[in-house]
Amino acid sequence: MSQDRLRHYRDRRDFRRSPEPTGSGGRKVSSRPIFVIQKHAASQLHYDFRLELDGALMSWAVPKGPSLDPRERRLAVRTEDHPMDYADFEGVIPQQEYGGGTVMVWDAGTWKNRSRDNDDRPVSASRALKAGKLQVELWGRKLRGGWALIRTDSQDSGQEKWLLIKQKDEHADARRKPTSSQPDSVLTERSLKDIAADDDSGDSGN
Repeated sequence: MSQDRLRHYRDRRDFRRSPEPTGSGGRKVSSRPIFVIQKHAASQLHYDFRLELDGALMSWAVPKGPSLDPRERRLAVRTEDHPMDYADFEGVIPQQEYGGGTVMVWDAGTWKNRSRDNDDRPVSASRALKAGKLQVELWGRKLRGGWALIRTDSQDSGQEKWLLIKQKDEHADARRKPTSSQPDSVLTERSLKDIAADDDSGDSGN
C-alpha cells in the first residue's frame, strides 16, 4: 500500500498523545476484505463506516449511523483513509486531540463488492468509488446484506458528501433500529461509558 494514503491520517495526529494506531504495522491485509463501523463519541456522536480496499480502510463519517430502512438516506462524509490496524481500535482519544472522544467497535465483519456500471456489468470497487456509486454486501454481527454508497454533488470544506442506503433485500427492516437496540461493542461487549471508565482506570481494553 502506498504510504501516501495514510499521510493525511498521520498529519492530523500526535501519536505521543493519542492511543490510535500509527499504521506502521500490525494487522495484515485480510484474505477476505473486512469492514468495521466504529461508534465515536467525539464533539458529536457519529459512526465511522470503514471498508478495506488495497491495504487501507476507506472511511466515511455517518452522523446518524446506518439505517435498515431502504427509504432512508443517511449522510456519509468521506474522511481520510485509516490504517488496517485501526479496525481493532477501542479507547479514548484525548479531547484536545483530533477526533477527541471515546471510540468503540460497534460492528465488524467482511464485505464483497457488488458494484455494476450503467450497462449492468460488474466493475471493480476502485472504479465504482471513482464513479461515485459503490454497492457492497456486508456480513457483520449487526449489519448484513446489500448497501449502496452514492456520492452527491454537495461538498463542505472540500469534503465529499455521500449517502449510505440500505438496499431492499431480506435483511432490510424499517422497524429495527440497530444503533439503539444494539448499542454496545461487538469486540468487547462494552458500552461507551465502560470504555471511558476503563481508560480512566488505566485499562484501555486493547
